[in-house]
Amino acid sequence: MKRYFFIWIALLLLLLTACGEGEEKPVFDPSAPQADETPASPSQGEAEPLPETAPLSETETSPDPVESRVAALLARMSVEERVGQIFFVRCPESGAAEDIARYHLGGVLLFTRDYQDADGNWLSERDLTEKLRAFQSAAAESGGVPLFIGSDEEGGTVTRASRNPNLFAQKRRSPQQIFAAGGMDAVAQETFDYNSTLLRYGINVNFAPVCDVSTYPGDFIYDRSFGQDAAATAEYVQTVVAQMNQCRVGGALQRMGAVLKHFPGYGSNADTHTGIAIDNRPYELFETADFLPFRAGIDAGAPFVLVSHNVVGCMDVSLPASLSPAVHQILRESLGFDGVVLTDDLAMDAVASYARDGSAAVLAVLAGNDMLLSSDYLTQIPQVCAAVEDGTIPLETLDAACARVLRAKIHLGLIGE
Repeated sequence: MKRYFFIWIALLLLLLTACGEGEEKPVFDPSAPQADETPASPSQGEAEPLPETAPLSETETSPDPVESRVAALLARMSVEERVGQIFFVRCPESGAAEDIARYHLGGVLLFTRDYQDADGNWLSERDLTEKLRAFQSAAAESGGVPLFIGSDEEGGTVTRASRNPNLFAQKRRSPQQIFAAGGMDAVAQETFDYNSTLLRYGINVNFAPVCDVSTYPGDFIYDRSFGQDAAATAEYVQTVVAQMNQCRVGGALQRMGAVLKHFPGYGSNADTHTGIAIDNRPYELFETADFLPFRAGIDAGAPFVLVSHNVVGCMDVSLPASLSPAVHQILRESLGFDGVVLTDDLAMDAVASYARDGSAAVLAVLAGNDMLLSSDYLTQIPQVCAAVEDGTIPLETLDAACARVLRAKIHLGLIGE
């Protein structure tokens, strides 16, 4: 009897438990791990991290192909090759191809003699084209980086190629003469035609236009300038650079590298080829006048700015502009130029007294130049290599300069994919 009583009690408890299952509440256990049930705010990020193999979303930035190409080129270049790339040298009278290969030169600048043979006879179109192709082949064989081949083709008193009657029917007129004959339309058309022809021969950098503002015929720079005020000169520079960026060779677009010169503006200064020129004009004049043509050329996409050897007191009383970090800072920061900064020829008399043991090239790199125009590269290239080796020139400074040179070569279509 007692056994049946306990069986009955057990059945009753089982029945009560079954009836209460829907109402039983979970018991909070503080020791158990808890899930965060609070919805994530947008700033916390609701989505799970993408797997590493997932494609980039529309909001993410893909790698810049130009910067990737520059980084790849730099990574395989030796210090000597990088130093060579920052030199834009006067084309040697003999053994040019050999020196291009030996020193890994970044560029060669042609003068009148380079359009002639050893006997002083003018080269034919074919001869010049083959000569410049040989230069490019030498550059390719010594490291694979194509060469800047430049020429001073301002027109008027400074022109090289058009002196050769086998290349052009007549010597190129000055900007003032072209404008007087046909206005800015004539300037645009002549710029396009002339530079397209130079490109066809193999010249890819023109050391023009002159951005200096000069309205007085007695100024040293006047005949090479546009000869009008800052606003008119700025319009001229913008027109020229735009046309140089639109040149055609065989119907295909091919840019000519424009060189804006002579920063920060020559004014009425003396000739720095033969001595030091001191510029005592106030900074406000540069801001309201001299800088305007350079700004116009930069905005139009010029890849080069050439810095003069003038000592500009309002910017730096102790150094020529070409060797002055202060002047380069103004060009970079105030004018926003991020292309290749190029010195005037470091063999000119105006910088000789400022060089320590002939190290004008080292000072020029430390000042912020990316390329050094040099007639004395056989001495200066080893000096720069030694300065990098002993830490006088930080490797990062050399790499930054070399990277700008490579970007410009990509911009001009000299370096492909």
